[in-house]
Amino acid sequence: MTTRDIIVRKARVEDAEIIARAVEMAIDNEEAVRDYCGDDYLAVLQEIARRKATQYSWTQALVAEVDGVVAGAVVGYDGAQLAKLREGTFEVVMECVGRIPRIDDETEAGEYYLDSVGVLPQYRGMGVGRVLVEAFCCKAFGEGHSCVGLIVDMENPKAEELYRMLGFEQIGVKPFFGHQMRHLQRKKQSNSILL
Repeated sequence: MTTRDIIVRKARVEDAEIIARAVEMAIDNEEAVRDYCGDDYLAVLQEIARRKATQYSWTQALVAEVDGVVAGAVVGYDGAQLAKLREGTFEVVMECVGRIPRIDDETEAGEYYLDSVGVLPQYRGMGVGRVLVEAFCCKAFGEGHSCVGLIVDMENPKAEELYRMLGFEQIGVKPFFGHQMRHLQRKKQSNSILL
Protein backbone atom coordinates (compact mmCIF):
# COMPACT_ATOMS: atom_id res chain seq x y z
CA MET A 1 0.00 0.00 0.00
CA THR A 2 1.30 3.44 -0.93
CA THR A 3 1.14 6.31 1.54
CA ARG A 4 -0.56 9.35 0.03
CA ASP A 5 0.35 12.92 0.88
CA ILE A 6 -2.91 14.76 1.74
CA ILE A 7 -2.59 18.53 2.05
CA VAL A 8 -5.47 20.86 2.99
CA ARG A 9 -5.26 24.50 1.95
CA LYS A 10 -7.49 27.54 1.69
CA ALA A 11 -9.45 27.52 -1.53
CA ARG A 12 -8.77 29.93 -4.36
CA VAL A 13 -11.25 31.30 -6.89
CA GLU A 14 -9.93 28.82 -9.46
CA ASP A 15 -11.14 26.00 -7.15
CA ALA A 16 -14.78 26.85 -7.97
CA GLU A 17 -15.20 23.61 -9.94
CA ILE A 18 -14.18 21.30 -7.06
CA ILE A 19 -16.31 23.33 -4.63
CA ALA A 20 -19.31 22.96 -6.97
CA ARG A 21 -18.67 19.22 -7.20
CA ALA A 22 -18.45 18.98 -3.39
CA VAL A 23 -21.81 20.74 -3.03
CA GLU A 24 -23.35 18.45 -5.65
CA MET A 25 -21.96 15.37 -3.86
CA ALA A 26 -23.20 16.63 -0.49
CA ILE A 27 -26.75 17.15 -1.80
CA ASP A 28 -26.49 13.68 -3.40
CA ASN A 29 -29.86 13.99 -5.15
CA GLU A 30 -29.84 15.05 -8.80
CA GLU A 31 -33.54 15.95 -8.79
CA ALA A 32 -33.08 18.21 -5.76
CA VAL A 33 -29.99 19.94 -7.16
CA ARG A 34 -31.76 20.49 -10.52
CA ASP A 35 -34.74 21.95 -8.66
CA TYR A 36 -32.35 24.24 -6.78
CA CYS A 37 -30.04 25.33 -9.64
CA GLY A 38 -31.65 24.26 -12.91
CA ASP A 39 -30.51 21.74 -15.52
CA ASP A 40 -27.00 23.21 -15.82
CA TYR A 41 -26.56 22.97 -12.06
CA LEU A 42 -22.78 22.44 -12.02
CA ALA A 43 -22.25 25.68 -13.96
CA VAL A 44 -24.57 27.53 -11.56
CA LEU A 45 -22.84 26.05 -8.51
CA GLN A 46 -19.46 27.05 -9.98
CA GLU A 47 -20.67 30.63 -10.43
CA ILE A 48 -21.93 30.66 -6.84
CA ALA A 49 -18.51 29.37 -5.70
CA ARG A 50 -16.70 32.10 -7.69
CA ARG A 51 -18.55 34.88 -5.84
CA LYS A 52 -17.52 36.18 -2.43
CA ALA A 53 -20.79 36.64 -0.52
CA THR A 54 -22.52 33.28 -1.11
CA GLN A 55 -23.04 30.05 0.81
CA TYR A 56 -20.55 28.14 -1.34
CA SER A 57 -17.97 30.89 -1.84
CA TRP A 58 -14.34 29.95 -2.39
CA THR A 59 -13.57 32.39 0.46
CA GLN A 60 -15.22 29.95 2.90
CA ALA A 61 -13.81 26.72 1.51
CA LEU A 62 -10.86 24.44 2.11
CA VAL A 63 -9.49 22.14 -0.60
CA ALA A 64 -7.66 18.83 -0.20
CA GLU A 65 -4.91 17.79 -2.55
CA VAL A 66 -3.61 14.24 -2.79
CA ASP A 67 -0.06 14.09 -4.11
CA GLY A 68 -0.57 17.61 -5.51
CA VAL A 69 -3.88 16.90 -7.28
CA VAL A 70 -7.18 18.45 -6.12
CA ALA A 71 -9.26 15.64 -4.57
CA GLY A 72 -12.06 17.27 -2.58
CA ALA A 73 -13.39 20.31 -0.79
CA VAL A 74 -15.33 21.43 2.26
CA VAL A 75 -17.27 24.68 2.57
CA GLY A 76 -19.03 26.29 5.51
CA TYR A 77 -19.75 29.47 7.42
CA ASP A 78 -21.12 31.01 10.60
CA GLY A 79 -24.75 29.87 10.88
CA ALA A 80 -25.75 33.40 11.91
CA GLN A 81 -24.78 34.51 8.38
CA LEU A 82 -27.11 32.09 6.55
CA ALA A 83 -29.74 34.66 5.51
CA LYS A 84 -27.12 37.11 4.23
CA LEU A 85 -25.21 34.41 2.33
CA ARG A 86 -28.44 33.06 0.86
CA GLU A 87 -29.13 36.50 -0.60
CA GLY A 88 -25.91 36.27 -2.63
CA THR A 89 -26.57 32.65 -3.54
CA PHE A 90 -30.13 33.34 -4.67
CA GLU A 91 -28.95 36.35 -6.67
CA VAL A 92 -26.77 34.01 -8.76
CA VAL A 93 -29.56 31.42 -9.07
CA MET A 94 -31.96 34.16 -10.22
CA GLU A 95 -29.45 35.40 -12.82
CA CYS A 96 -28.83 31.88 -14.14
CA VAL A 97 -32.20 30.16 -13.74
CA GLY A 98 -34.73 32.98 -13.45
CA ARG A 99 -36.28 31.94 -10.16
CA ILE A 100 -35.49 31.70 -6.48
CA PRO A 101 -35.80 28.26 -4.88
CA ARG A 102 -37.63 27.57 -1.65
CA ILE A 103 -35.40 25.83 0.82
CA ASP A 104 -35.48 25.09 4.54
CA ASP A 105 -32.88 26.67 6.82
CA GLU A 106 -30.29 24.06 7.68
CA THR A 107 -28.39 26.04 10.31
CA GLU A 108 -28.77 28.89 12.77
CA ALA A 109 -26.81 31.25 14.96
CA GLY A 110 -24.59 29.53 17.49
CA GLU A 111 -22.87 27.05 15.21
CA TYR A 112 -20.22 27.21 12.54
CA TYR A 113 -21.93 25.25 9.81
CA LEU A 114 -20.24 22.60 7.68
CA ASP A 115 -22.43 23.06 4.62
CA SER A 116 -20.87 20.66 2.13
CA VAL A 117 -18.00 18.23 1.89
CA GLY A 118 -17.18 16.05 -1.07
CA VAL A 119 -14.33 13.88 -2.30
CA LEU A 120 -13.88 12.88 -5.94
CA PRO A 121 -14.65 9.16 -6.45
CA GLN A 122 -11.07 8.16 -7.30
CA TYR A 123 -9.85 9.55 -3.94
CA ARG A 124 -12.49 7.98 -1.68
CA GLY A 125 -11.33 5.52 0.94
CA MET A 126 -8.00 7.32 1.45
CA GLY A 127 -9.06 9.42 4.45
CA VAL A 128 -9.51 12.64 2.45
CA GLY A 129 -13.02 13.28 3.82
CA ARG A 130 -11.84 12.77 7.40
CA VAL A 131 -8.91 15.14 6.87
CA LEU A 132 -11.20 17.80 5.34
CA VAL A 133 -13.71 17.61 8.21
CA GLU A 134 -10.94 17.78 10.83
CA ALA A 135 -9.33 20.76 9.08
CA PHE A 136 -12.71 22.50 8.91
CA CYS A 137 -13.29 21.96 12.65
CA CYS A 138 -9.78 23.24 13.46
CA LYS A 139 -10.44 26.34 11.35
CA ALA A 140 -13.78 26.99 13.08
CA PHE A 141 -12.41 26.48 16.59
CA GLY A 142 -9.29 28.49 15.75
CA GLU A 143 -11.51 31.41 14.73
CA GLY A 144 -13.21 31.32 18.14
CA HIS A 145 -16.35 29.31 17.38
CA SER A 146 -17.35 26.84 20.07
CA CYS A 147 -19.50 24.51 17.99
CA VAL A 148 -19.48 23.02 14.48
CA GLY A 149 -22.79 21.80 13.11
CA LEU A 150 -23.93 19.85 10.07
CA ILE A 151 -26.86 17.85 8.80
CA VAL A 152 -26.66 14.34 7.39
CA ASP A 153 -29.32 12.37 5.55
CA MET A 154 -30.77 9.57 7.68
CA GLU A 155 -30.35 7.39 4.59
CA ASN A 156 -26.57 7.94 4.59
CA PRO A 157 -25.33 5.90 7.59
CA LYS A 158 -21.76 5.73 6.26
CA ALA A 159 -21.38 9.53 6.39
CA GLU A 160 -23.07 9.67 9.78
CA GLU A 161 -20.67 7.05 11.11
CA LEU A 162 -17.69 9.15 9.97
CA TYR A 163 -19.06 12.26 11.66
CA ARG A 164 -19.73 10.40 14.90
CA MET A 165 -16.19 8.98 14.86
CA LEU A 166 -14.97 12.58 14.57
CA GLY A 167 -16.85 13.65 17.71
CA PHE A 168 -20.21 14.84 16.34
CA GLU A 169 -23.38 14.05 18.29
CA GLN A 170 -27.02 14.29 17.26
CA ILE A 171 -28.92 17.24 18.70
CA GLY A 172 -32.08 17.05 16.60
CA VAL A 173 -33.70 16.44 13.22
CA LYS A 174 -34.23 18.93 10.37
CA PRO A 175 -36.14 18.67 7.09
CA PHE A 176 -34.02 19.49 4.03
CA PHE A 177 -34.62 18.86 0.32
CA GLY A 178 -37.58 16.64 1.20
CA HIS A 179 -35.57 14.38 3.53
CA GLN A 180 -35.31 14.13 7.27
CA MET A 181 -31.75 14.94 8.26
CA ARG A 182 -29.95 14.35 11.52
CA HIS A 183 -28.59 17.60 12.95
CA LEU A 184 -25.19 16.87 14.46
CA GLN A 185 -22.80 19.11 16.38
CA ARG A 186 -19.25 18.89 17.63
CA LYS A 187 -18.32 21.07 20.58
CA LYS A 188 -14.89 22.57 21.07
CA GLN A 189 -13.00 20.63 23.70
CA SER A 190 -11.64 22.58 26.63
CA ASN A 191 -7.89 22.28 26.97
CA SER A 192 -7.84 23.50 30.53
CA ILE A 193 -5.97 21.50 33.14
CA LEU A 194 -7.31 21.27 36.67
CA LEU A 195 -4.69 21.82 39.36
